[in-house]
Amino acid sequence: MEETLRILVVDDDEVDWMAVHRALTKAGVQMELGDRNDVFSALSTIPYDCVFLNYRLLDQDGLTLIQQLRSLGIKVPLVILTGQGDEQIAVQLIKAGATDYLSKSRISLETLTQVLRSATRIYRAEMQVALANQQLRESHEQLIRKNQELERQQQHIQMQNFKLLEASQLKSHFLATMSHELRTPMNAIIGFSQILLRPKFAQLTHQQADMIERILNNGKHLLMLLNEVLDFSKLEAGRLDLKAERFDVSNVINLAVGEMRSLADAKNLSLLVQTDLQNTLVFNDPVRIKQILINLLSNAIKFTESGEIWVELRELPANRVAIIVRDTGIGIAPRDFKRIFEAFRQVDQTITRKYPGTGLGLAIIDSLVRMMGGKIFLDSRLGIGSMFKIELPRQITLSTGAADTPPSQSDSDKVFSAKNPHHSSYQAR
Repeated sequence: MEETLRILVVDDDEVDWMAVHRALTKAGVQMELGDRNDVFSALSTIPYDCVFLNYRLLDQDGLTLIQQLRSLGIKVPLVILTGQGDEQIAVQLIKAGATDYLSKSRISLETLTQVLRSATRIYRAEMQVALANQQLRESHEQLIRKNQELERQQQHIQMQNFKLLEASQLKSHFLATMSHELRTPMNAIIGFSQILLRPKFAQLTHQQADMIERILNNGKHLLMLLNEVLDFSKLEAGRLDLKAERFDVSNVINLAVGEMRSLADAKNLSLLVQTDLQNTLVFNDPVRIKQILINLLSNAIKFTESGEIWVELRELPANRVAIIVRDTGIGIAPRDFKRIFEAFRQVDQTITRKYPGTGLGLAIIDSLVRMMGGKIFLDSRLGIGSMFKIELPRQITLSTGAADTPPSQSDSDKVFSAKNPHHSSYQAR
């Protein structure tokens, strides 16, 4: 044997002690030997690799001794040296915790080497298993602690999500309530302003008419902003409905363009319309189609200082139509393509920004387009202009998926509900 082992031989018989010593010396074992009367003290202070223990040590019962050693957690291999006729007892000792036994009459180089190799191999294997089990227990305990921490974090996140959801619902309810309450006095302001401007009602000076005209225009603008907030709050709550009917989409487009033409004329912008549809009849919500186009035209006019704005209706494959709005405005940087479709988000977020607005127009358009089963595409270059392309099915689909056939007359009374449309998406070409 090439390795150095620390061996303890506990035997009160000097003849037996010397026999073991000679056999181990012949086996080439480099060892430390000692005759220790206090076995417990020896094994608790020195890490021995193996112990040869005389069964009849100092007239003490070996069975009791082994049980005591093992109960103290001493796992060193114990080889019991027995006399003639003690084999049956040796078996009981092994059951009590001994590693092996060896008859004193059979002590030799071969038997001692074999027993020592076997005992140390078993001991090391047990130590490796014990170490692995200890590591496994520690890993298991660590995993339990991590799972507990993750569970606490998950509960915390769930609580935060609940609070955020509650806050979002309260915000939507507040916006809807305030928008609704503010619309009533605003409608009154607009109505009385229109009455004052009637020639039959009163004779106004030019200065008075100009002031009332400003009140009317600002009231209409404020009402438009309130309507945007109210629509967005309904979209967030999933309570905005599409009221579908058969209509001529080109008429709706021309009507929306007509309402926006005065704003374009005020900035000397050309506003052109081109229709390239073989069949202009569609089944959709005309009010929301008009709202989408007015929002797009409002943005195009707002961000275009000179040049032209084009509105185009185009036929698409798969029974779809496209509404395209192009302008020669300031354009949008690619990094802002996604941001501008987020609610309350504008490229310029400062309070001194040049272009006012709520930042809800494109978010509302995006939600409405997705409610209709369509897509919105954006192409823009800074300093050159922007192009918004809305692709819509010629016939919107019922929420139950039952509107795949051409609509009948009764279909105009069908209502299509929005389902959580507030998550923004965009596609850019």
